[in-house]
Amino acid sequence: MSPNDQPSPGPAPSGGAAGSTPSWQWPESVWRGHASAVTAGRSLLPSRWPRGARAAVALSFDSDHETIPLRDGETSPGRLAQGEYGARVGAGRVLRLLERYGAPATFFMPAVSALLHPDEARRYVGEGHEIGVHGWIHERNTLLAADDERTLIGRAVETLTEITGSRPTGIRTPSWDFSDSTLQTILDLGFDYDSSLMADDEPYEVVAAGAPTGLVEIPVEWIRDDAPYFTMDRFNSVRPYTRPRDVLEIWKDEFDAAYRDGGVFQLTMHPHVIGHRSRLVILRELLDHIAAHGDVWFATHAQLAGIARDQLDRPTSPETSR
Repeated sequence: MSPNDQPSPGPAPSGGAAGSTPSWQWPESVWRGHASAVTAGRSLLPSRWPRGARAAVALSFDSDHETIPLRDGETSPGRLAQGEYGARVGAGRVLRLLERYGAPATFFMPAVSALLHPDEARRYVGEGHEIGVHGWIHERNTLLAADDERTLIGRAVETLTEITGSRPTGIRTPSWDFSDSTLQTILDLGFDYDSSLMADDEPYEVVAAGAPTGLVEIPVEWIRDDAPYFTMDRFNSVRPYTRPRDVLEIWKDEFDAAYRDGGVFQLTMHPHVIGHRSRLVILRELLDHIAAHGDVWFATHAQLAGIARDQLDRPTSPETSR
């Protein structure tokens, strides 16, 4: 997801409030219902990481390529070329860098992107990385009717499975958000984990209206996403505003804090964004910094979710909740 992919305001809140009723007039049952619809449950941070590691590093790349302009009906060669760069140049550079460090990663790929670049999708899996669902055409899932959202996610699962021979177990919604039906759709389709929400630094169990769901959440965050810093659109106010070296400092600080805490450093990038030369430099230096610590576990999101899922079987205690 990128900053100019923010969903438009959705329909008026449901749950008993009139569509024209301002939020400050909602009865407690309404605002409390919205606040508790999808929340973070207990922390799923393990007491120890595999291989004696002190911290886990979960790198991810959203291989959106041409799908963002296509989703919006923008078909000019210029806009499409910005995305094509990710497939033509960025993805290969990223894969070569990951191979250098022996770091597995997760590539969340819209199905249309995989159909446009099937060899790339197969290469991800063939080189030991994970492929995850990222919608059909990077649609704004929060604006879809429930049946449409279910159809598109299901079609995306089938498409990625057919192309790569590997059925995705994780999803990152295109809008980094849930509609009223997203959670139930994810559960019904049998995903092991989601990576779209932001309620913690560490993996947690998703709770629906107070009830644990068994779904692992691997949280994302805008400060750990390359797109807000580097996205450029000459026709609106979206402009790169941060030097790559400044982003490197932010990400190093994020990793260092996760390392001190014995937690997870999760990072989201895009081949068409991070894949440019001056930006790939900072990713290489970040990986140098991480690898210098030695006792770090590089994991795909699926591997991380597997460790987190093991925590669901342990007894609850004050230490396992936040």
